[in-house]
Amino acid sequence: MRFLHAADIHLDSPLRRLAVYDEAPVDELRQATRRAFENLIDLAVDTPVDFLLIAGDLYDGDWQDYNTGLYFVAQMRRLREAGIPAYIVAGNHDAASKITRVLRLPGNVHLFSAEKPETLRVPETDAAVHGQSFATPAVQQDLSAAYPPPLPGCFNIGLLHTCAGGREGHAPYAPCTLNGLLAKGYDYWALGHVHRREALHDDPPVMFPGNLQGRHARETGRKGCLQVDVEPDGTCTCQFQPLDVLCWETVRVNADDTGDGYETVDRFSDGLQRRLRRHPGLPLAVRVVVEGSGKAFEQLLSQPERWENEIRAAALDGGEGLVWVEKVVLQALAPPMEKTPPHLSDTAVGELLGLLEELPDDAEGLERLARDLRDLERKLPHELQEDPDRIPLDDPRHLSELLNGIRPLLLQRLAGNGESP
Repeated sequence: MRFLHAADIHLDSPLRRLAVYDEAPVDELRQATRRAFENLIDLAVDTPVDFLLIAGDLYDGDWQDYNTGLYFVAQMRRLREAGIPAYIVAGNHDAASKITRVLRLPGNVHLFSAEKPETLRVPETDAAVHGQSFATPAVQQDLSAAYPPPLPGCFNIGLLHTCAGGREGHAPYAPCTLNGLLAKGYDYWALGHVHRREALHDDPPVMFPGNLQGRHARETGRKGCLQVDVEPDGTCTCQFQPLDVLCWETVRVNADDTGDGYETVDRFSDGLQRRLRRHPGLPLAVRVVVEGSGKAFEQLLSQPERWENEIRAAALDGGEGLVWVEKVVLQALAPPMEKTPPHLSDTAVGELLGLLEELPDDAEGLERLARDLRDLERKLPHELQEDPDRIPLDDPRHLSELLNGIRPLLLQRLAGNGESP
């Protein structure tokens, strides 16, 4: 028996930060989620497989029109003609779509109920799939707790959209524990919601396949699905199948041991060539992060627009027509300064520096700060709250990292003039 496990398709989701640059592959970016989904259907038909699992977030919330649903129906008809059924649970983004609740699905597509867990037998196989869809966009209870016992004599699969025990960058929906999943006695858990591929357990497999197509600069690396082959004795092997049509990568460059801006650009070119060799023939969307504090970095900071375009020109020259620079970030690195200068020690600024020194290791203080900032974050415009590059102000761990970075920068600036404020 062979099946595909995919999740988080986000059909017709816009890829973020479509900057207006001449080299931006706008058409490819806008069609990326559809083309990756077509690659999934091609793989299912050509392999072939016995069935397809989609563990939630097939869609990306409310559709702009019916074309998204009609496109999905057309792709499912291809599966039907090949005799392949598809089993789907609705995730948080699917539950936000009103149109999906009324659009009739092809006969080979089985969408699990949101009212309670269901068990479906896969025709002409020994597989049984257990699942439950999201009824609302924000499900807070552990759905897996009510999943039924395994069917005797079957290869039992749990299909579930969940944050598991919690993952950075993902809302805490349908939380569950690994022990709770294993206690069900299923042979495979097909999870969705987390966009990074991850194996929570090997035997039996408890798997996040990641999303099908990276959509912004934090979803780096190849994306695709898992192909699962089940032997007659019930053992199974999982193989990652890349299906994305554009790959997001980050190229980091340290400018401190380069002589000038041109050497920094050359170093970026070297890093870019390594990425191209890693993903031969695949278009790349690249975020460039240049770090430093020395003279070469100061040269970049003095003319940021010029050097950003020098980097873009290098990508055009050496990118074989496959590279789009999504963004260039100049990130200052402060030299380490551990002690508060004497001329600041008895000032209000010295008191602030002392607080910044203590707070990163104060768990209760970080929690209080996070609560205060959480209220502030709720007042931000929706597009800023959903921005993948937003600063997670409600995350104490991230706040600790920010505070550790702020103190040396503040020390550097205040100590540099040698005067009391």
